[in-house]
Amino acid sequence: MSDDLLIGGVGSGSADADRRLTDPQFLVKANPDQVLESATAASGPAARLAAAVYRESAPLHRDAGATVRRQLLALDAARYGDRVLSARITGVPVEGEPAARWGVEWATGPQTESRFQNVLTGHDGKVNVVATAVVKGRPVAVTGSDDQTVRVWDLDTGQLVGEPLTGRDGPVHELATAVVDGWPLAITDNGRVWDLGTGEQVLGSHTHRVGKVAAIVIDSWPLAIVGGCETVSVWDMVTGERAGAPLIHHIDDVVAVATATVDGCPRAVISEWVAGSSGHPADEGTVRICVWDLLLRKQVGEPVTVDAHIAVVVAAVMHDRRFLVITGGYDGAVRCWDMATGRRVGGSLTGHTDWVSAATAVVIGGRFQAATGSNDRTVKVWSTGRQVGSELVFPEPVHAVAMAPDGRLVVGFGKEVAVLTHR
Repeated sequence: MSDDLLIGGVGSGSADADRRLTDPQFLVKANPDQVLESATAASGPAARLAAAVYRESAPLHRDAGATVRRQLLALDAARYGDRVLSARITGVPVEGEPAARWGVEWATGPQTESRFQNVLTGHDGKVNVVATAVVKGRPVAVTGSDDQTVRVWDLDTGQLVGEPLTGRDGPVHELATAVVDGWPLAITDNGRVWDLGTGEQVLGSHTHRVGKVAAIVIDSWPLAIVGGCETVSVWDMVTGERAGAPLIHHIDDVVAVATATVDGCPRAVISEWVAGSSGHPADEGTVRICVWDLLLRKQVGEPVTVDAHIAVVVAAVMHDRRFLVITGGYDGAVRCWDMATGRRVGGSLTGHTDWVSAATAVVIGGRFQAATGSNDRTVKVWSTGRQVGSELVFPEPVHAVAMAPDGRLVVGFGKEVAVLTHR
């Protein structure tokens, strides 16, 4: 790459190699062949760790510029348990580029590298979904995986909170969390409800399909919005009973659900597939995005109808007296909708080169912020109508994204989890 630093006379001695490898500027800016040559001669513990960090994503470094390489190396250093090295790498200046906006707080690491004692090991299968909650006063991330477990992570330390939650009979593709008067609950897509504080199961699985799930608390009443193949219903998360009649009957399929509070009123956003040739949202057809008042049990306003490939994932938030819904789909674009008018806010936000697999949105200090993850191995952060900063690149496809109330970003990529903080 044009921004690689070509260093003459790279020695093969271990002392010289160790000196170079412990310099984060060398890792970020040097030609990859030179770094890998030094890595073969590393002898000291810090240099050997730096060499392992570099090798982790070495195939990607060859085609990356220094900015992307900086971000990948900071992530890999955190995956190997060295937060100090991660922060030093994040702080490396790149000529002509702004300082890094995001630093990596922690990440789970490659399970083959357990010889590095600080590596946090996690899921054995792909991470499909992530949410946040508060357990015993501490912020946590909650993840669901193909390995049929739900895991709870301390958002500050990266340590597992309790044992993995098991008892599934298949992958965890959907989960949602709710905190009721300090009682943290999670529901998964087979209808199981867990007490995140004790790890105990509050409610067993249901015999019928659950599908998409979202959660909300109304007057200390934890409710799950559940979308299946024909209906969208509201369930009591403690008793497992339906809370009233279904919201929607006789639909083809539910693509996504989300919840938000609008002027004190709980709302559900439902992305409903209504037509097509083969039954898959990526094919021909349309998706109808509608908003439901969960107190009055009626639809609010007119639905927004879009091509089926546009609204595969949704996130909802109230900002500046507007109820905004973020959508992402198979075309790689991200769109923001004002649900009061049914109109798009700004144009399509482009940049992802593969399908958008996850979306999250929050308001922090009056400022709207959304993040999307994609099969193209990136996360993009958006404000109203624009991308904020450079994309975040990961070594595996990103299938799960959540944003904590304090603005920290939780990302599930491949089998691993990372937490990033805005600098």
